[in-house]
Amino acid sequence: MRTLYLMLLLCLLPGMLYANEVAATSDTDSSAKQLTVERLWQMQRIGSPVASADGKYIVAPVTGYDVKTDKANTRLWLFSADGKQQRPLTIDGQRASEPVFSPDGKTLAFISQRDKDDAGQIYLLAMDVPGEAQRLTEVPTGVSGLKWRGKHLYFISRVWPDKNWQEMSAKLKADKDDKVSAMQWNALPYAHFDHYLNEQRQAHLFRIAATASATNSNEVQPLTQPLGQQLPRANQSASSYDVDSKEQYLAFNANGSDNQVDPKIDIFLSRLAADGVAAAGAKSAENITNDNQAPDSNPQFSPDGKSLAFSRQLIHGFYADTARLVVYDLAQQSSRVVTSSWDRSVSSFIWAKDGRGFYASIDDAATRRLYFIDARSGKQRAITKDTSFGQPVLAGNSLIASNDSFMYPARLVKVDPRNGNTSRLDSFNDDILQNLELGSYESVTYQGAGGQDIQMWVHYPPGFDKSKKYPLLMLIHGGPHNAFSNSFSYRWNSQTFASWGYVTAWPNFHGSSGFGQDFADAINPDWRTKPLADIQAATKWFEQQSWIDTDRMVAGGASYGGYLSSILLGTEHPYKALLIHAAVYNMYSQMAADFAVHSTRFGYYWQKPELYTDISPHYFAANFNTPTLVIHGQQDLRVPVGQGFELFRTLQSRGVESRMIYFPDENHWILKPNNSIYWYHQVQDWFKRFAEPGPE
Repeated sequence: MRTLYLMLLLCLLPGMLYANEVAATSDTDSSAKQLTVERLWQMQRIGSPVASADGKYIVAPVTGYDVKTDKANTRLWLFSADGKQQRPLTIDGQRASEPVFSPDGKTLAFISQRDKDDAGQIYLLAMDVPGEAQRLTEVPTGVSGLKWRGKHLYFISRVWPDKNWQEMSAKLKADKDDKVSAMQWNALPYAHFDHYLNEQRQAHLFRIAATASATNSNEVQPLTQPLGQQLPRANQSASSYDVDSKEQYLAFNANGSDNQVDPKIDIFLSRLAADGVAAAGAKSAENITNDNQAPDSNPQFSPDGKSLAFSRQLIHGFYADTARLVVYDLAQQSSRVVTSSWDRSVSSFIWAKDGRGFYASIDDAATRRLYFIDARSGKQRAITKDTSFGQPVLAGNSLIASNDSFMYPARLVKVDPRNGNTSRLDSFNDDILQNLELGSYESVTYQGAGGQDIQMWVHYPPGFDKSKKYPLLMLIHGGPHNAFSNSFSYRWNSQTFASWGYVTAWPNFHGSSGFGQDFADAINPDWRTKPLADIQAATKWFEQQSWIDTDRMVAGGASYGGYLSSILLGTEHPYKALLIHAAVYNMYSQMAADFAVHSTRFGYYWQKPELYTDISPHYFAANFNTPTLVIHGQQDLRVPVGQGFELFRTLQSRGVESRMIYFPDENHWILKPNNSIYWYHQVQDWFKRFAEPGPE
């Protein structure tokens, strides 16, 4: 019998080997045509562009990654408006960021930390003279938030307000050598997103003449410190301030109250003298938004310097409150709301060259569109339609912006503001995309909570055949006041997920941004009820489709999406497995984060205990029985890592099949190449265990 078995095996072996070989070849061929996570990390990533006023020069940062070393490399690239030029401006391996042009367009300034720099410094590069960039500053605390106005470059630095530059340099060296690692706080804030804040340091504005000497620190002029003000402690950028083109006025954000727990972000205005300090002997700046309790942000002077535009919200403690465009008349000292009747947020914008309007990238019903807004009437006109565009810049009579969609990563384009016609200026990533087989997608509408229409993106895997049945992967976005837009994501890529063989769902449930104020605010303070009903309704919509296998459905989300996935975990549902990444699992534990969820607007848990018991996922733990993959990063200070371990311990204590993946060097997001690749593969393997991918 044994001899007969061996003979049969020998006869069958060549066929078995051939079959395995064919299967392996098929898998390899399939993978070769897919947008895998490995290919995502081969792509070049274009950042926000800048352009000279005449449009002759267009520059954008482009970041590439070396997976072997886990390192990023950002270089500045030069493009031409006709699309015929694309070349690097800065040296490979010398990281560069925040490019800005001089008013005459002849010089480019940017921030770089080069061989002898202890922190990022300003470098100047002549555009029409061959040569290497020259360092302008030697600021020991580093520079950020760069702008060029008139004869000066303006920047932000986090400094010790009671020390000069030499003393700060010595302090930094002493801190580096100090064996005590303790940090101390006596007031909020203590952290922002993924890093702790040094309570002794303050963020201030400075300027330096473009012709100054890098070795003379006395040529750096302080601007906000003499006024007795500092920029918001938690977060600052170039959008936190502005200076008019004639360098007569300075506008900046600062806390308009003494409350550091719930800061009141206002806009302060001051005149500038020739030496940079407040004019006419003034020792303070005027708070021009004191009457508004909610944030006023992103100040920008008009081209003629007579007006100041900014974004205004009205509800303190609601970060997705509609941002209205406001214009302040400097002579009349009065404000008027430009977009009072528009149910969309204008959170970032640029003035038109003639000062008669604004251009802005608007979060608009699951797509970021470019709009023109009339400065007088507030009337809006959509310039672009179907795909998403980043914040534009002016280049002569055209707009320059990044453009992306579910089907391709950010591209650099020139946009005709009259009709939205675009022409591409770069060719990055074409070599990767041209040989890939991508899936398709469509927007559908279904009825969610209260019978209200809910928009949802549905992505189909490559080669989708409606006559067959496919597994479903339901994705739940974070925020909660964000949206799944028609854009390209590297962290949760729709094409990569679909390439695994799943139909993927991306619903914009109640609370999502871009669908109006009432829709966004419909989930406050009850984060649970309406979004859960929307996800349940989306699930039923898919269950009714002939091409969905209802026995192979999985779901997951991150941040608020992790919260709602945790709510789903404690509710009856048809999903075979869940992914819960960086979830707000325990609303009480969220007090350890860099912000509190509902306290400012609706009260703390000791004031409104019933609110927290109704919506905190951990109260529904008795119902947990779904296999769950939990993921969290140690450096996550937006949703502290303890939330993930609380959920994992709960699942294990209940005997629920679960796995915890912990990243000691990641924050709220998984950003390092090898960690990201590991993340994608672990998620894929987890879902495959409970819902086999591909058609049947």
